[in-house]
Amino acid sequence: MLYLGVGTCAMRMTVGKAFAFDGASPITFDAGPLGPLQISGGMTGYTYALSGTGDAARPGLLGTDRSFGDEFLNGLIRLRKSDGLIQFTVQMGSTTSLTLGTEPSRSSVQTLSTGPLYAGSLIIAPTSNFKISAGLVGSVEGYESTLDWNNTDLLTTDIFYVQNSKSVGVTATYKIGAITVKAIFGDGFDTGVWNFAQALVTYTLNSDNSLNIYGASNLGRTNPGAHFYGSASLPYSRSFVGSGPTSAAALVNSNMIGAYYSFTKGNLTLVPEVQYVYAKIDHKIGLDKASGNLGAALFADYKFGKSPWSIGAWAECFSSNGPDLWFINPRSKGVGLSISPTWQRKYLFVRASLGVLRLIDIGDGIGYGSKGSGRDQATAALGAGFLF
Repeated sequence: MLYLGVGTCAMRMTVGKAFAFDGASPITFDAGPLGPLQISGGMTGYTYALSGTGDAARPGLLGTDRSFGDEFLNGLIRLRKSDGLIQFTVQMGSTTSLTLGTEPSRSSVQTLSTGPLYAGSLIIAPTSNFKISAGLVGSVEGYESTLDWNNTDLLTTDIFYVQNSKSVGVTATYKIGAITVKAIFGDGFDTGVWNFAQALVTYTLNSDNSLNIYGASNLGRTNPGAHFYGSASLPYSRSFVGSGPTSAAALVNSNMIGAYYSFTKGNLTLVPEVQYVYAKIDHKIGLDKASGNLGAALFADYKFGKSPWSIGAWAECFSSNGPDLWFINPRSKGVGLSISPTWQRKYLFVRASLGVLRLIDIGDGIGYGSKGSGRDQATAALGAGFLF
């Protein structure tokens, strides 16, 4: 994944009831004057096989000649106080994600300005319907999560790829009847520049149906010298937004609107999502033409009764418009499909994923394979881990 930190941090718990994983019950203990605290976490690793790789002399779009490999994916532990007027959450670990059509990346604690601190906030909850928090918080953009055990599939989509992940900011959440509103103001993309606003409105029709509408906007300008998400090979301290159409300038100066609807019927959950993100012309940061990325996907998850098996799948289409790099290449268009059977026994799980991406238009850049002209890429992955 080019932008290792991009993508939301947690699946919305307002979605349907049929999940790929049954979450483990947190370990609760009495912390004296702090009251009851909960500890939870998880760990995942995977092995993979790729098509469309290049060679050392002429790499293709994936940027690697390695067709097989294995990686540590996510490992996190969370300490949380979830009751009373004063609450908090602290989450530590190493994370990454695997987006179909991109090169697998190594899990890292160098992604964020806070190093191994993946999330941490102090929360004030004066009523059961209102709370406000401040700290390192997750985005409200999109349905998918950076954490694989929150998703119906090991592979993630184009929609996930272009989203904000973590930022330092202030969050307010208010619930009135069937409507919940969550708003964030902070630095967006962990840039250290406080100019980014996000909002999520959830309308829960009933326990099986919910509508989620989200949006985000850079209210000012984030300049090229600001920091951006790091990676295993490039620490956050040396990673910068940059300038021009192949940099992260379009992402951190973007505006977004999206929505997803969750429908559950028995053991089946369906979630369609559509998202549009765009950047306006701003010659001072090298964005000389307007551009955007349109993505749509349908997610599905089915649990086989009381058996340990479930199956997740999704189909996507995307279109990048204009000269800026959103996904794969500027002006690229494509479709993708992924399927992921999962086995879980108590806190242990094993998951296999197979995804195929087809570039309808390669766009301004090279394609897959040693000649850089291929339009198709397939990823097979086998992951295993545990939750607690």
